[in-house]
Amino acid sequence: MATFTPESVTVGQIAKLIDHSLLRPELTGDDVRAGCALAARYGVASVCVRPGDVDLAVDLLRGTDVLVGTVAGFPHGSTTTRIKAAETALAVNQGAAEVDMVINIGWLRSGKLDEVEADIRAVVAAADHATVKVILENAYLTRQKIVAGCRAAERAGAHFVKTSTGFAPGGATMEDLALMRSAVSPAIQVKAAGGVRTLDTLLAMAAIGVTRFGATATAAILDDLAHRQEHGRPAAETVAGTGGY
Repeated sequence: MATFTPESVTVGQIAKLIDHSLLRPELTGDDVRAGCALAARYGVASVCVRPGDVDLAVDLLRGTDVLVGTVAGFPHGSTTTRIKAAETALAVNQGAAEVDMVINIGWLRSGKLDEVEADIRAVVAAADHATVKVILENAYLTRQKIVAGCRAAERAGAHFVKTSTGFAPGGATMEDLALMRSAVSPAIQVKAAGGVRTLDTLLAMAAIGVTRFGATATAAILDDLAHRQEHGRPAAETVAGTGGY
């Protein structure tokens, strides 16, 4: 778990915790170009783009240290395993370094854990060397199902478990994130997405073990930190209980 203090945290450190999200369906090509330029300017961990934008993002970010990520089975998770695996293989072949896949939510709610695990395992295999993050969509799950989904993801070889797509009724909460962190081994990382809009929220979540954040408010979060440091104010108050939405 990371403990950031006003004295030690830097804008660059926080930037490398952020996946700048470019997933809204209405985004134009110019919007994607602007988003990639923003990601490069701040030096974030990655951009997460729609599958049809992978080629463009790879081209735009070539020569930077910003990774290109995309999604599979997004946003509902109900496409077949073969299609999720094919989406993943194509994206990786195009240059994507990370894939955020959505589980089959109905299968998990129905207790079909073997099928959920096989679905994830197929994507992990198709991703080859690429990082796989498994989106549970917690808004539709009980605590028991969240734990079961996290453990299935770990058994299947995923690298991250992730709270949400950002398109469901709810997003990341401190309670869910703490539960997810406790449900998997230290080898698995936790990503928060859906409502991570402020610096204080991000740092509160980092303090309980979240290592990656999906965000559209990237510039606001990082500019807030720079402003606080410039004016000698604390970078954040990492108070437990800060919500994601």
